[in-house]
Amino acid sequence: MNQIPLTAAGAERLKLELKELKSVKRPAVIEAIATAREHGDLKENAEYHAAREEQSFTEGRIAELEAALSNAQIIDVTQLKQTDRVVFGCTVELFDVASEAEVVYQIVGDIEADISANRIAISSPIARALIGKQEGDDAIVEAPGGTMEYAITAVHYR
Repeated sequence: MNQIPLTAAGAERLKLELKELKSVKRPAVIEAIATAREHGDLKENAEYHAAREEQSFTEGRIAELEAALSNAQIIDVTQLKQTDRVVFGCTVELFDVASEAEVVYQIVGDIEADISANRIAISSPIARALIGKQEGDDAIVEAPGGTMEYAITAVHYR
């Protein structure tokens, strides 16, 4: 089985989510199913069907997190040799040439990616264009929305 890379912080976030799902969400869904069953005919009981659907989503997410964590190769970015080269787990400060805006991304594993928190997946076009480059380099990104050009202004291992 292939190991999937995770940052140490990302693995902790996933473990906390898994704990929350198992200890809070799962019992709440089971309680909702029991309550809905008490309302009678299950064929026409919308509450029951909604609770069962929620249970399916919850159990699916639990299975996904357990599989990811069991196959994870956890990489602690702070323990890596500090260079100005972009590697998995590092935080990269970029200058978007077209919009003249500064952007900051951390390159993380696919399952821990969250663009709203500026964490991009290692498999994303931006991350693939950045890996191996260093401070001062330009990166051309071929993305579905078109070509973008970034200048790497700083690389941090935090």
